[in-house]
Amino acid sequence: MDKTMTMKDAIASFVHDGDTVSLEGFTHLIPTAAGHEIIRQGRRNLTVVRMTADIVVDQLLAGGCVTKLVSSFVGNSSAGSLGELRRRIETADPEPLEFEEYSHYGMICRYLAGAQRLPFHPLRSYAGSDLPSVNPGIRKVTSPYPGPDGATEEIYVVPPVNPDVTIVHAQRADRSGNTQVWGLTGVQAEAVYAAKKAVVVVEEIVEDEVVRSDPNRTVIPSHAVHAVVACPRGAHPSFAQGYYDRDNAFYRSWSHISKDPARLRDWMAEWVYGTRDHAEYVAKQGEEFWAGLAVGEAMSLPVNYGRRL
Repeated sequence: MDKTMTMKDAIASFVHDGDTVSLEGFTHLIPTAAGHEIIRQGRRNLTVVRMTADIVVDQLLAGGCVTKLVSSFVGNSSAGSLGELRRRIETADPEPLEFEEYSHYGMICRYLAGAQRLPFHPLRSYAGSDLPSVNPGIRKVTSPYPGPDGATEEIYVVPPVNPDVTIVHAQRADRSGNTQVWGLTGVQAEAVYAAKKAVVVVEEIVEDEVVRSDPNRTVIPSHAVHAVVACPRGAHPSFAQGYYDRDNAFYRSWSHISKDPARLRDWMAEWVYGTRDHAEYVAKQGEEFWAGLAVGEAMSLPVNYGRRL
């Protein structure tokens, strides 16, 4: 089945006002272009679930799309702060943001519970943490099995998360949605399986034979995918392993842009609202800019999977 769609149509079809939307991609493959299209389409009252809330979340907030954030990390990826997010949490300016905080592993466990349709997922790492005191969703249950010392054990659990839609970025997919990722794989697969619907955005759509020639890179299979969007350079300013590098200059500049509301509005007006789609955003940057983010080859050796003679 051909599941390819334009970004505009995919967002219009699968992201609705009031939805819970997961945007996943860890360090690279961040679905920035999808976030920009959500802003252009004026979605409102979204709950955004993102393990590492970063620039794309700051931009969605500036676009007035988000009323609640569920996350384990908030920041501009070692390059500074998120001005819009800080204003909303610290001073409710221009309006408050509901923030539900977990640890990284807590978020992974939530996705695992959601993907497996479990009522909760146990973990030990909240012992001694202040997080349970600020998040009532982190609770304790009595284990049905004895602890290491043979005594009854109370263990922390987190609830499942089942987004209305998960959007992830990846390197490539075929037209039916078999999606391949290499480098950091993050929690894309878990987030997709946890969701009711899934949109995969890729650098390129390839023929079935390409996917079949290297099946172990298929992190997300087609049966879990509802739409495939081809969007080259759609993870900028993050990187896509093997396609382009991280735009470190932009990360460094974002703290200065986002801390000034007027400057942030101007940036959004030029780069999000002022572009019809991500292709226009890419063209506006210019080829010289993209040449500066080009990467050289670091090829993986072929593997002999073998086949029956």
